[in-house]
Amino acid sequence: MWERLSENISRGDVKSIARGISYIESEAYDYEAFLQSLDPKKDCPVIGITGPPGAGKSTLTDALIGVLIADGKKKVAVLCIDPSSPFNMGALLGDRIRMSEWYNNPNVYIRSLATRGALGGLHPKIIEITDLLKSSAFDYIIVETVGVGQSEIEIAGLADITIVVMVPESGDEVQTMKAGLMEIADIFVVNKSDRPDADFFVKNLRTLTSPAYHSTERELPVIKTVATQKEGVQELAAAIERLLKEEHDMERKSWLMAEKAYHLIQKNRMRDVDKSDLKEKIKEKVTTGNFQLYSFIKNYIHGNGTQ
Repeated sequence: MWERLSENISRGDVKSIARGISYIESEAYDYEAFLQSLDPKKDCPVIGITGPPGAGKSTLTDALIGVLIADGKKKVAVLCIDPSSPFNMGALLGDRIRMSEWYNNPNVYIRSLATRGALGGLHPKIIEITDLLKSSAFDYIIVETVGVGQSEIEIAGLADITIVVMVPESGDEVQTMKAGLMEIADIFVVNKSDRPDADFFVKNLRTLTSPAYHSTERELPVIKTVATQKEGVQELAAAIERLLKEEHDMERKSWLMAEKAYHLIQKNRMRDVDKSDLKEKIKEKVTTGNFQLYSFIKNYIHGNGTQ
């Protein structure tokens, strides 16, 4: 089954892409063999868009799609990571609502994915799904995170270029911004920059992201946009293209692949750990008054879950 599926995905068949993503999400019995059959294109960049809720990430993504496919020759895949429904773990927001303009465009593929409880603002199978899209006929892949505070740093282990979106009111956040967020950003976007004090905020942000202030090797672009009016989006697309043309840092590339490998190995090792089983075993120990967390963990690990 998956041999034909992989072939159709490589040709860009939309139905096969959707089926392949569902195949991965459901962990069909031979989905690992299916993943091994994929051949992700090395020249298909992954653009991560992250930032706090309310910064306008979806609107910016919507505007950026228009610029990237303007010549009619480029194809873009978009993964929108949405909060999970507490009832069925599905995505609360839908692609048709967020980016309805592109829903029937043959050059755009949009898929909403739920976080399903993942803490990093991403989908638990995001690496595998992104590689599936890279093995198809797309020229760009955009991944928009939920935006859950500082934990969005996880996007850096996936994206070739990470865009951090902020708003002028984020001034206090910038002053206390963790160094990690500075480290992962390739481009800062100040959206809704038609608001008061936007220029002052941009000036401070450029100071904070300059090589002299933050010990970075290069100055990070800080771009003003008003996504609802599509202002500044052309400049953002140009900055993305400039970064893509720069010589790739092998150290960063190796780190990127190591992050992906680590997450995949971690998930594989944790596959046999069942939370409900843990709960029952702990409940039994607590009932007998013979529970000590660290002893339990040690016995559980070395007893392969039988203790």
